[in-house]
Amino acid sequence: MITLRGEKIYLRAVEPEDAAFIFDVENDETLWELSHTQTPFSKHTIQQYVQNAHKDIFEVKQLRLIIEAEKNKPLGMIDLFDFDFKNKRAGVGILIKSNKNRQQGFGTEALHLLTQYSFNKLDLHQLYCNIAEDNEQSLKLFQNAGFQKVGLKKDWNYSNGTFTNEYLLQLVKNKCI
Repeated sequence: MITLRGEKIYLRAVEPEDAAFIFDVENDETLWELSHTQTPFSKHTIQQYVQNAHKDIFEVKQLRLIIEAEKNKPLGMIDLFDFDFKNKRAGVGILIKSNKNRQQGFGTEALHLLTQYSFNKLDLHQLYCNIAEDNEQSLKLFQNAGFQKVGLKKDWNYSNGTFTNEYLLQLVKNKCI
């Protein structure tokens, strides 16, 4: 089981008791824009996901970790996705569920722990993320962690009758700040 410890938080593997938290996050329509979700997830689907969350990142090409500050009190989740071992890269996504827990340094520490794990344990060469052009908090979080904007995807996402732009950010191991 993975447990990465920081000063304020730790990252741990998904456990069966996380099903309700993950269900709430995945079905919160205010967050669907971030995850490009179109329809709700059933409890059954989430329970199946949780039952299979133990599978190796090399097999399923993704890793989700729970962000916690206190035992059994999940704050959010951080993911590696599109894990590509051959090219030594993966995408990163992060979510702190409650507004009251944002801007407290939890996301910063979680991103730092995941970055170190990715580069030092998984031997990745680069991480990337995709962030909406108007998501200033996420852009600040990732840029403060050393990610650099490397492109702007114009009219990339369609939402509420409008096309919006999305930045591609990248962190290359040997070029970390």
